[in-house]
Amino acid sequence: MIPHRTIATTASAPDAMFSHPPPEPGSDFNVVMIGAGNIMFGSDEGPWNHSFRFEHKLGPRLKVVALIDPSTARADKVLEGKRQSFVESAYKDTKVFKTIEDYHASVQSKHSPTPHAIVVGCPPAYRGGTTKGTDLELHLIKLFPKTAYFIEKPVGTGTVKAAKEVTQELISNGNIVSVGYMLRYLRCVQKMKQIIHDNNLTIMATNARYSAAYEAIAKPAWWNKAIDMGPVIEQGTHFCDLSRYFGGDVDINTVNALSVEFYEKPGKLSKIPIDESKIPPELRIPRLTTAHWKYENGAVGSLTHAVALQGHAYACELEVWADGYHMRLVDPYQAPTLFVRRPGDDHEERHVYTDDDPFFSEVSSFIDAIEGGPDPHILSSFEDATKTYELTWAIRLASEASRAPMPQA
Repeated sequence: MIPHRTIATTASAPDAMFSHPPPEPGSDFNVVMIGAGNIMFGSDEGPWNHSFRFEHKLGPRLKVVALIDPSTARADKVLEGKRQSFVESAYKDTKVFKTIEDYHASVQSKHSPTPHAIVVGCPPAYRGGTTKGTDLELHLIKLFPKTAYFIEKPVGTGTVKAAKEVTQELISNGNIVSVGYMLRYLRCVQKMKQIIHDNNLTIMATNARYSAAYEAIAKPAWWNKAIDMGPVIEQGTHFCDLSRYFGGDVDINTVNALSVEFYEKPGKLSKIPIDESKIPPELRIPRLTTAHWKYENGAVGSLTHAVALQGHAYACELEVWADGYHMRLVDPYQAPTLFVRRPGDDHEERHVYTDDDPFFSEVSSFIDAIEGGPDPHILSSFEDATKTYELTWAIRLASEASRAPMPQA
């Protein structure tokens, strides 16, 4: 039996928000925010809140010149809250528009300033595509061709082909673009990359496990594959992306997957918080998906995504193997911890970085990339995010092709 002894190394993240240098005085930094929902302004459901990170990175320099949302009432409500807080200066002159075209018209008429950055936090159905209503990025390129874009994940809900076309347009136009795969910015993840680099390792395999606490997911769209595209594309995408971050590009032709469906005995769930009978049977999500594939360098990857836990806490873990090395990233959303076993020692090291905030790190890096700041690296480009999108679609399609037939009513 292998002895288990943890060697603890605990440290604050050097770029944690609380220890980041206070924003320096300077010229205004104009930001347009598309979407007035939880991603942009936070909620009780999770740690995401892009406005909060922009406020702390830019301080009094931040000027949110426009908030764009079809629901102007929702936009006005979040602005009211911001204007009653210590960040009032960033929002006191914010104008609300229903569409990006309305804002552009205001800029053209000199009634609104031009943006340095546009933050896209609207639902993915409106972006990443080439057809009317899904082609937000293509509109942005036409209206604001020199602006930098921060875009949430996944890149869209349409075809992979369309997402690749959008990718090429963004590359050809030369925009600075960052996509919100924030887990890449975790200090534990960067420690893993450092270990690989310092020891010149070749990855043999990755194994990702993502267990969602379904009882707390009361959003009907999440349970409908026609809207949020299913849990692997909408949620498991973060761990597909981390897998690719370590394993590299995937040979898409090797992707195989199996699923447990709602009509199978193991797929009967007892605490679904929505009325699933309102969703057509063919559009109900799988309860568990397991997939495996080959990376282009010959390594193997695998993913298990489970809609199985109750309560609120998720259980997520990523393993990476190389010759003599085994690395385990545990609980990256709540308490990121890295365990490392190295050659010559059967014991595990334990690495914890207190007060790490990958959301702040990605926003900070994005702004530094725009302004030539001290830490300008963007870890997730639109092109790379599209490769992750392609993998998640390949997993969904492979699982659907292999699933057990649905019983006839």
